[in-house]
Amino acid sequence: MKTRGAAALILTAVMFATPALTQDMAKKATAPKPAASPSQAVLDSWNEIGRKLIAMAEDFPEDKYDFKPTPAQRGFADRLLHVASVNYFFTNLAMGKRPPAEEDPKREQYKTKAEVVAFVKQSFADGASAIRTNGDAGMAKLVVDPDANQQVRVSDLAYGFIEHAGEIYGQLAVYYRVAGLVPPESRPKK
Repeated sequence: MKTRGAAALILTAVMFATPALTQDMAKKATAPKPAASPSQAVLDSWNEIGRKLIAMAEDFPEDKYDFKPTPAQRGFADRLLHVASVNYFFTNLAMGKRPPAEEDPKREQYKTKAEVVAFVKQSFADGASAIRTNGDAGMAKLVVDPDANQQVRVSDLAYGFIEHAGEIYGQLAVYYRVAGLVPPESRPKK
């Protein structure tokens, strides 16, 4: 009796394991996709964080654009203006130009939500254009980071600004929550 039970158990295990093994073998038989080129990898990361910040800029209610979680913090629009303006510290250097003279434009320069959204979109579009223009060879090009007075590769500079944009995204997600809203990326997908 014990032998029949053990045999049935083994047969059941084999029946359930066979589809999984077949799927694993099929995955191994298909060649993996090639890695993205250096410039495409940077561009994909740049565009992804840009997409998230643009979605927030478009989604957040205009009547809350000056919202601050605490009085000591910058307003929602100020954080967007900051990230958009700082993007040009990458874009300009990547294109062989001088960095911008100032880091943060004044809120008065961008009075409406539409103006802020347009600036954020343009800053990410200009950065993406710089990445495409530089291409793979340009990602290894050296530029001087004026803050550190050090040579850096364009790709490393880009990833630093991508990381900075990710930090701003995280801050703005908190602004959403404190304002009683749900960030676009945290909403259920349709």
